[in-house]
Amino acid sequence: MPSFFRPALLSRRSLMAVLAVPLVFAAMLSTTRAATLDEIKKRGYLVVATEDDFRPFEFVKDGKPTGFDNEMVELLKKYAPFEIRQEILPWTGILAGVSTGKYDIAITAAIITKERSKSLDFTSPIADATHYYVKRKGDASIKSVKDLSGKTVGVQAGSALLGRLPELKAELEKGGGTLGKVVEYTSYPEAYQDLALSRTDYVVNTIINLKTLVAEKPAVFELGQPVSGKSFPAWAIAKGNTSLLAYMNEFIAKQKAAGTMPALQKKWFGEAFPDLPVTFTPEF
Repeated sequence: MPSFFRPALLSRRSLMAVLAVPLVFAAMLSTTRAATLDEIKKRGYLVVATEDDFRPFEFVKDGKPTGFDNEMVELLKKYAPFEIRQEILPWTGILAGVSTGKYDIAITAAIITKERSKSLDFTSPIADATHYYVKRKGDASIKSVKDLSGKTVGVQAGSALLGRLPELKAELEKGGGTLGKVVEYTSYPEAYQDLALSRTDYVVNTIINLKTLVAEKPAVFELGQPVSGKSFPAWAIAKGNTSLLAYMNEFIAKQKAAGTMPALQKKWFGEAFPDLPVTFTPEF
């Protein structure tokens, strides 16, 4: 069975709406708080949370963490004057842990959204995560976005991408079309499986993820066009921790200037992103 057909052990972006409640609730009940940069320097270490399986950003191969973000963590270890203590864990515990101070920063591809920005601050974006559609290879019924009208779309439940579907709906309605049935999945591998089996007509995900999918399965899938406005992933820090945010943005800026970050982007994403904004305020 192809690897992308295997159900994911843990959902990457599942139940975002449900998780929004624990984020706020945990923040109110927790007796911990995010450590400032001075406090991190005094204690001698920074606690970094990374995700266990979100290719190509972070994953574990042969027992070793790898991917774009993990290579950035290695650069941070050389850059920082304090120890970097890395915690590798499922996505569902990362952002809540950062918001309550359990982890100082989540070095993971968290898409910046309006809802998440209520309890978290985000560094400068690390890539372009604009949402595209992917279709079955050779499906002549879909040639452009307007052809998505009335067709069945697959997307991960509770994901940031699900939250941006109203943009696609509005675009289709401008041309007299309609957004068809939306099927939510606990993981993207399941969504891709159903697409390949013609149970859905297209799947919406970020450009980076879909490029990786198409590169791995060019005979099965074909990349479509953008279906959202600009969207960006970044690293998450507890709301109001301005000193640590400034420090991490300085680190990112220096890696950009040195060419190391663009080189890693090209290695893992197939292209560098020289025009990423320094800051981003989401509309959704």
